[in-house]
Amino acid sequence: MTAAPPPAAAGGVRAFHVMTKPIGPICNLDCKYCFYLEKEGLFPKNENFRMTDAVLEEYIRQYISNQNVPEVSFAWQGGEPTLMGVKIFRKVVELQKKYAGGRVITNALQTNGTLLDDEWGEFLAANGFLVGLSIDGPARLHDTYRVSKKGDGTYAKVLGGLRILKKHGVEFNTLTVVNRANSQKPLDVYRFLRDIGSGFIQFIPLVERLADSEAKALGLDLAVPPRADQEGEVRLPVTEWSCEPRQYGKFLCEIFDEWVRRDVGRTFVQIFDVTLGNWMGTGGGLCVFSETCGTALAMEHNGDVYSCDHYVYPRYKLGNVLNASLGDMVNSEFQRQFGTDKKSTLPRYCRECDVRHLCHGECPKHRFLRTPDGEGGLNYFCSAYKMFFAHSRPAMLRMAALLRAGRAPAEIMAHRPA
Repeated sequence: MTAAPPPAAAGGVRAFHVMTKPIGPICNLDCKYCFYLEKEGLFPKNENFRMTDAVLEEYIRQYISNQNVPEVSFAWQGGEPTLMGVKIFRKVVELQKKYAGGRVITNALQTNGTLLDDEWGEFLAANGFLVGLSIDGPARLHDTYRVSKKGDGTYAKVLGGLRILKKHGVEFNTLTVVNRANSQKPLDVYRFLRDIGSGFIQFIPLVERLADSEAKALGLDLAVPPRADQEGEVRLPVTEWSCEPRQYGKFLCEIFDEWVRRDVGRTFVQIFDVTLGNWMGTGGGLCVFSETCGTALAMEHNGDVYSCDHYVYPRYKLGNVLNASLGDMVNSEFQRQFGTDKKSTLPRYCRECDVRHLCHGECPKHRFLRTPDGEGGLNYFCSAYKMFFAHSRPAMLRMAALLRAGRAPAEIMAHRPA
């Protein structure tokens, strides 16, 4: 029997998602582009950075009880969550059973894979965890930025973790950060991920603005957003590992051409699935391409809850699970405003765009350009998405027509040259 919805859910959000960080920002690697390692600065220097039993139990109890849906999905990330050890996740499963109340409980674990061993493999398989493996392509591309604390490449250890997952039959997908290096080799990346057995591929485009002090040293004023020209080229202070917009567009287009020719229905690429859903008008279920957001929160190891994983800053702290309700936090006026701002702050250039329904301005964290007419709030990857949406449009519309006719989108491959 399914538990009744809690009072906090009445008239509010039926379901929400929390990216949970049981060991905070602590990681055994030192990836050059990682934005989360700096979050150590939010805590005292003597911080333990391990989630206590009290926080863990209260979080699991609240997260389940505040969801008004029959299936509740947990997501564990970091930092590197496997640093907590298998023992803590055995306790996670026990607590989830204790508080399930008739709901189906699922777990996803995002990891760099370097610490996985047979004990982990046996546990993950036995408890049905979905593992997201962070890998940026073949060795020469992966090792460009994904390095150890000593600066060594981590590819070999990640592949060792992948072998553990396969050995024990653990379901996995891959998460690839598209950066300055691997964005130049789209088919090398895609074919590699497909060949290692990734049936579901996530591409996360990387852009990071230089810190204010660095920008000022270059004589740049970050208070005034840079402007994109008519072709979408951007001259602005970003890190050397940031992916260039037009290169990201080319990256997506080249991979799409191979995918739509031979892999539809066999290999799932998140951005392709989401784009097709938005062409169909059904939505793609991904916050960055949704009209509004605000239901994907982040929780640190000490129970502090923030508006979003990319907004873990004091200004966006909603409360702490030890003294506040998750349901109240997600339904708070502050969080509702955070979610609707995604739509209401779009510049006119975006509001009048003919592909707005496909990206909705993407994630607000990337909106730091000026539009061609000088208004702020344009997404750094605008030109990339415009390129990809235009390129993929004919095939997307054909697949949408197949779906509406009750047929499989994979039929499109029969009408395309090999």
